[in-house]
Amino acid sequence: MENEALLERMLRAWIGVNGLLKNSRTTRGLTYNEAIVMKLVYDQYRSDGTGRTAVKWIVQETNMLKSLVNRTVNALCAQGYLVRERGDADGRNVFVSPVEERLPDFLAVHRRSLELVRQIADVVGPEDAEAFVRMYEKLSAAGIRL
Repeated sequence: MENEALLERMLRAWIGVNGLLKNSRTTRGLTYNEAIVMKLVYDQYRSDGTGRTAVKWIVQETNMLKSLVNRTVNALCAQGYLVRERGDADGRNVFVSPVEERLPDFLAVHRRSLELVRQIADVVGPEDAEAFVRMYEKLSAAGIRL
C-alpha cells in the first residue's frame, strides 16, 4: 500500500487515539504507564488467580523500554500495588504479582479507563469497535512493534 495520503491519515489517527488515552486523566492515582502495567498484571490475575507476570513479557507486550518498565514496576512496588520476585536460581527472570489488598484501588482507575473506552465505542459503534480490535490483533500477531 503506497497511498501517501492514507498513510498520513493513519499516522494522524494513531497520534490522536494515543493522545486521547494518555491525556484523558482516566488514570488519576496512577501514571499512564503504571495503569498499563497494572492492567496486564490484573488480566493475568483474572486468568490464573495469582497474577504472577514476567517483567520480560510486560516489556514485550507494551513495547516500552526495559528501563521504563523497571522504573514503573519499582514505583508500583513502592506504592504497594505489586511485589517483585526472582523466578529462577540465577535471578535473571523477574516476576511481579499484584497485592490483593491494593486491587480495589487499581480497579477504581480501571473503571475510569473502561468508561472512556465505553464512550469511544458508543461514538464509533460496535462494528468499528470490533474492527479496531481485529486490527490490533492482526498487528500483534504480525509482531509489529513501533
